Amino acid sequence: MIVAFSVSPSAAEEDGGVSEAVARAVKVVRESGLPNSTNAMFTNIEGSWDEVMDVVKRAVEAAGEGSSRVGLVLKADIRPGYEGQLTAKVERVEKHLRD
Repeated sequence: MIVAFSVSPSAAEEDGGVSEAVARAVKVVRESGLPNSTNAMFTNIEGSWDEVMDVVKRAVEAAGEGSSRVGLVLKADIRPGYEGQLTAKVERVEKHLRD
């Protein structure tokens, strides 16, 4: 499965940003060893249901350090029997763009 998620704690930095908290969440994801990518809006992670949800839970906890509330947006692509789709889905779209 692939999960795209975004976390945002209620306690923001002085300028209203949340980059420090988001960095803590992304660190959890990267240290998980699961395939992942991060863009301006979401972090994507691929693995089994239990693996991915464990990482998301730990990432939310990390982002929420020092905050009384954390918002989580999560979208999942659950496709049993498929692996390597984090990059394969993008490659299929890029192929169509070249054609």
